[in-house]
Amino acid sequence: MDTTLTLIDLCGAVALLLWGIHMVQTGVQRALGPHLRRLLGVALGNRVKALAAGLGVTALLQSSTATGLMVASFAGAGLVAVVPALAVMLGANIGTTLIVQVLSFDVARVAPVLVLVGVILFRRGSEPRTRDLGRAAIGLGLMLMALARLVEVITPYEDVPALRVLLGAVATDRLVALVIGAVLTWAAHSSVAIVLLVMSFTQAGVLPLEAGMALVLGANLGSALNPVLEGAREGEAAGRRVALGNLLTRAVGCAIALPCLGLIGPPLVTWQPDLSRAVADFHTAFNLALALVFLPALTPFAALLRRLVPERIDAHDPGQPLHLDEAALETPPVALGAAGREALRMADVLAEMMGGAGEALTGGDRSKVAQIRRMDDTLDRLDAAIKAYLVRLDPESLSEDDERRISALLAFTTHLEHAGDILSRNVMTHAAKRLKRGLAFSADGKAEVEALLARLQANLGAAGAAFLTEDPRAARRLADEKAVFRDLEARSTESHFRRLRDAGAGPAPAEAAALSPDLVRDLKRVNDHLVAGAAYPILESRGALRASRLEGP
Repeated sequence: MDTTLTLIDLCGAVALLLWGIHMVQTGVQRALGPHLRRLLGVALGNRVKALAAGLGVTALLQSSTATGLMVASFAGAGLVAVVPALAVMLGANIGTTLIVQVLSFDVARVAPVLVLVGVILFRRGSEPRTRDLGRAAIGLGLMLMALARLVEVITPYEDVPALRVLLGAVATDRLVALVIGAVLTWAAHSSVAIVLLVMSFTQAGVLPLEAGMALVLGANLGSALNPVLEGAREGEAAGRRVALGNLLTRAVGCAIALPCLGLIGPPLVTWQPDLSRAVADFHTAFNLALALVFLPALTPFAALLRRLVPERIDAHDPGQPLHLDEAALETPPVALGAAGREALRMADVLAEMMGGAGEALTGGDRSKVAQIRRMDDTLDRLDAAIKAYLVRLDPESLSEDDERRISALLAFTTHLEHAGDILSRNVMTHAAKRLKRGLAFSADGKAEVEALLARLQANLGAAGAAFLTEDPRAARRLADEKAVFRDLEARSTESHFRRLRDAGAGPAPAEAAALSPDLVRDLKRVNDHLVAGAAYPILESRGALRASRLEGP
């Protein structure tokens, strides 16, 4: 019974440690995420600045995975070359060791103070950033409490035979220890947590130093596995190169360091008798050594990665999302950026549908009718994929800006999908009728249709730009197009009835050559969806949108 209770106590302490790390990461991401992302983007000019930026950003986020996702998104968008992206990852790996260095000292006494300060900031803070920093302080306090509890639980049981047998296998075989460390880190998604656990076990005398160092090597290797495994079948080649490069650098480092642990241990203990601090120092030294060795060699290393991970040239299912990286769900700003890029893909599909609609209406191309209806299915699939992706974001990790951006994303994609439905079901019905009856536009009618579709395509481009930049000036210009299309519809209806009066009893020839008011109305509806999806959310967030066009009583 005592053994069971102790095991529950141990598992509870580990769970508290993991939850504390989660609170620190989400708190810092919500408070400083956009600023850290901006800092990272500015510093990607050369490898030295990139390494320093990766170190600083990861020291605050305490997640090399989050930093890696940011830089992979930059690389995937073509905003940064592979060399500085790899330099960021070298710096990020050093950054994760800093919190381990801090917690290797006897700082458990400040845990209650951190929790107290965090609760005050979280409950009394008037600004979202203040509450998020309070959340991070609470998480750090919980981490310290969990580590102190781990040592208390482990110490009385270091001589238990079953525990000795279990850890004996780890202690006697370095490779087994490395594999166990990698698997545990892969499962926990946190190298910090595993290294802190190893420090606690080593300090309590349950693990010898050499086995602890082997587990630390495994933790370094395991933290690089998730981005590679989760992004192996998805994402751009540049992003996958960064993930693979990070894994290869750590694998090479582990292969070199593992046989040398027997030589490293004695001088390390002589220099640092505190075993807990010795493990932390080894963790930091390992990542510093990797940075020093690989930073000068990143150019040929990047060339090797380009050969190992070439650009994809195979045909891609247009309805299959390209940018919705599963690993990015842990970092909301990166995930929202990925969803935004996928939304712009929907805009590209809709632009192609508009071009095909013009060919079907004025050029008599029957194949375009079926093609546009297939492309509408592509829009539906992308819209559904984006919604399913956004739903999986952790609500607790979302800031107010994140929530607002999600609302804008959903509005944009929903209205694009509705615009595609109108083109597919209504506009193509007009085209199919004309083709079936052998009717053709006159020269003036054809020019009207082409001008209207060209204006619609320009508005779609403006909608994409407004959605991307959230510029209120662009939103206002797009919103003004609603009045333009309303006037076009009125003039078209007036012209239609004038032609009917002039034709008398024979309206068919005139109607065959002229622009139908029904067609104009459908194109106007498409434009309405562009305005509502891109312009209105921006104007509404700035209080520049009236609730109604009606004048007051």
